[in-house]
Amino acid sequence: MHQYPQRPRPDDQPSYEEYPPRGQGQGRYEQPQHQGYQEQQPHTQHHHPHPHPHPHPQYGEQPPAEGPPRPGRSRRRIWIGAVVALALLLGGGGFAAWKLDWFSGNGEAVSFGKTPPPAPEKSEPGSPATPAKPSGDPDVLMPTGPKSDFKQTTKLDDGTIIAKTRLAGAKSGFEGDVWVWAPKEYDDPKYAKSGFPVLIALPGGNGFPANYWSDRSLGLQKAISDGVQAGTSLPFIVIMPVLNPDAKYYYDGSDIPGQAKMGTWMAEDVPDFAKANFRTYKSRDGWAFMGSSSGAFVGMKTVLQHPDKFKAVIASGGEIVPDSPLWKGHQAEMDANNPEKLAKKLIDTNGPEVYINFQIGTKETGKERMTKFVQQYGKGPVKTTIRDIQNGEHNGWHYVRGMKEGSLEWVSKVLKGPKPEAG
Repeated sequence: MHQYPQRPRPDDQPSYEEYPPRGQGQGRYEQPQHQGYQEQQPHTQHHHPHPHPHPHPQYGEQPPAEGPPRPGRSRRRIWIGAVVALALLLGGGGFAAWKLDWFSGNGEAVSFGKTPPPAPEKSEPGSPATPAKPSGDPDVLMPTGPKSDFKQTTKLDDGTIIAKTRLAGAKSGFEGDVWVWAPKEYDDPKYAKSGFPVLIALPGGNGFPANYWSDRSLGLQKAISDGVQAGTSLPFIVIMPVLNPDAKYYYDGSDIPGQAKMGTWMAEDVPDFAKANFRTYKSRDGWAFMGSSSGAFVGMKTVLQHPDKFKAVIASGGEIVPDSPLWKGHQAEMDANNPEKLAKKLIDTNGPEVYINFQIGTKETGKERMTKFVQQYGKGPVKTTIRDIQNGEHNGWHYVRGMKEGSLEWVSKVLKGPKPEAG
């Protein structure tokens, strides 16, 4: 069983030992045994023993309502109250207000794309109004609807919002939570008719009932915003769905016979949801995944499985082949979700080019698997690269650092970005 490394943390947070992430006991994660599959051999390091299935929120963030209460939750509230009171006593009202702004408005309704629609084209009296249309790029897809109901979960320092909604997948039949974030450029009037690229961010661990990329403490959204300002990142819309239908088993982000159709959820329902609510692109040039550990596997597998819909993936610290115990008795279906076999098929058929950027910390294991995949399948339409994260461990903080150091720029060069209106 994998031992979780000490994670980096701000000095004002409880220690990792005092406040272990959900699903861990004494720094370890015990995967439940699948009934009726007692003969299964222990897994190699892959989707089950992941660090940080739910990272600590920074103070000022609202923890998710679902699931059992977190350890130390009341102590956290006391700590926040003490800090605010002390700040006020010391005349630091501005400091206290800044801290409180992190979670002001949590639970309130959120609307994305607040710019007013462009004026309709002139028409004859009595004729119906002409709906707003994208200008310039025919690849732009305006929101198709119906709109989802979003509630704020976190506010970032630049005023942008992370919000959550409940999605009932029309094609998969699965219903789960989805978090979203749109960069401030999305509400800029000069981009009102432009599409935006979508980055579907997948967590490690079981990825249920939450997606830890929706936690501001990991810094994914800030890394994108900073990259936009520096000219090294596109202003991605980030979609953060739950990865699994429950916290009991791992489903490899696939349609395993007899189980929830998580492959359809990820490849069909989640993109359809993004298209319904945001200005996106019709072509795959505006669609990519990023993920850590088990999420990296699902992202890479989905891109290879659907190269007509998705173009790229940033796969951090992930595995290469499916290994859910639920595949037992379904070898053919398992092979159809194996990235090695999918990559070979893409090479043999000279399919559309896909781009895989592996990230791996120098303090974690698994690079040999990535290297072997690159050597065997990184050719023809399968474009691969490996980024080493110096002193990096198996956690989201270090993977975001790798994205800031080059992976965000890499994926931004592969995809297309929004174009401002002329004039």
